[in-house]
Amino acid sequence: MSSIDVVRKHYAASEAGDLPGMMADFAPNIVWTEAAGFPTAGVYNGPQEIIDGVFGPTDAAWNGFSVGVERLLEDGDTVVMIGSYTATAKSTGIPLNIRTVHVWTVQDGKIVAFEQICDSHPAQLALKG
Repeated sequence: MSSIDVVRKHYAASEAGDLPGMMADFAPNIVWTEAAGFPTAGVYNGPQEIIDGVFGPTDAAWNGFSVGVERLLEDGDTVVMIGSYTATAKSTGIPLNIRTVHVWTVQDGKIVAFEQICDSHPAQLALKG
């Protein structure tokens, strides 16, 4: 499976709300980086830290959190996704619609690294009102 196919599979599982499917191709030593200022900002090591630090808190804070994949670009082991996030903050009812870029590193069919790039300020405003 190509690097871009591995990433496509992750986004398809995400769209279906399938957490085990989203995690299926994560390497045990995956390093996941969330943008500074984003509500889940930080660096997470391994699948369980990602669940506890990113996916769980995201589900707790937002209704209908969705990643809109507009474009995927592949260069060897690197896949770049250009798209958007949409959701509604549970705490305020304020909608979110921001642009994002994801940079994935895939080696031997496993995702070993992820970096999120986005404007974090609108997410903070939506959560705080």
